[in-house]
Amino acid sequence: MGKFDGVLLASDFDNTLVYTERALRSGTELQPPSRKTCEALEYFMAEGGRFAVATGRALPAFARYAAGIPMNAPCVVCNGAVLYDFARGETVEAALLEGEVRQRVQTVLDRFPEVAAEAYHVNNVIYAVQPNEATRQHEHVTRVAVTEAPSLPDVPLPLGKILLEGAHAVLEEALAFLRMQPWAAEYELVFSQPHLLEFTAKGADKAGMVRRLAQRLGISMEHVYCVGDESNDLTMLAAAAQGFAPANCAAAVRESGATIVAHADEDAIAAVVEILDQKYGKK
Repeated sequence: MGKFDGVLLASDFDNTLVYTERALRSGTELQPPSRKTCEALEYFMAEGGRFAVATGRALPAFARYAAGIPMNAPCVVCNGAVLYDFARGETVEAALLEGEVRQRVQTVLDRFPEVAAEAYHVNNVIYAVQPNEATRQHEHVTRVAVTEAPSLPDVPLPLGKILLEGAHAVLEEALAFLRMQPWAAEYELVFSQPHLLEFTAKGADKAGMVRRLAQRLGISMEHVYCVGDESNDLTMLAAAAQGFAPANCAAAVRESGATIVAHADEDAIAAVVEILDQKYGKK
């Protein structure tokens, strides 16, 4: 038996497992996790631990990097809307956006024409409505081209997530407008980056899907640890036995009480594994 038997570690991808910001600023290709991080994860799994990525990315935007990441559990994608098993190549669970969602979010785009929307279809197609500079930046980081659509009602269902993109100040106004709608309580609304506002079905957040993953693996939440850097990670950090954050995390994450470790560019995940190694090594 390994020291990490019955332990689950779930980590955000962008600016946590890998440092995306450098690629965004320089226009270069996103680099895979470092050798040190990979070795730490391989050690964690060899000792019985289960590791999963929990990302806001759509499946096609994360799939190209999945093969280069040591992991042995299904991953949370679309900010908690989908649990996907890369080993089997299949969706395990999904909490989808259906019904009137397209018409409802279209009212936001009509009111704020400078805001773009990316709609993540379950068939791994990303549709974009009134794409803007933020959309193009997102395409560069994810290396996945969007398929443009004239409006959200023209996008086919079912959808895992809708991502609103634009200047933070404008998205704050859009969020306030959304929260005023009588149907707002039917959805999860959270920032994953200052220029990215996530829109998923109620209960479809990272915490909810990490809980479902732990249940599937037969792991108690007392032995679930999560790592993340942004506001959309707060729910899973709070749900974990202990939440961790890289030193480059957003202020809201730092203020949440998460344990701050190394910068994402300095092997934050390896630092988390070292802490867990000390904790479980005492048993």
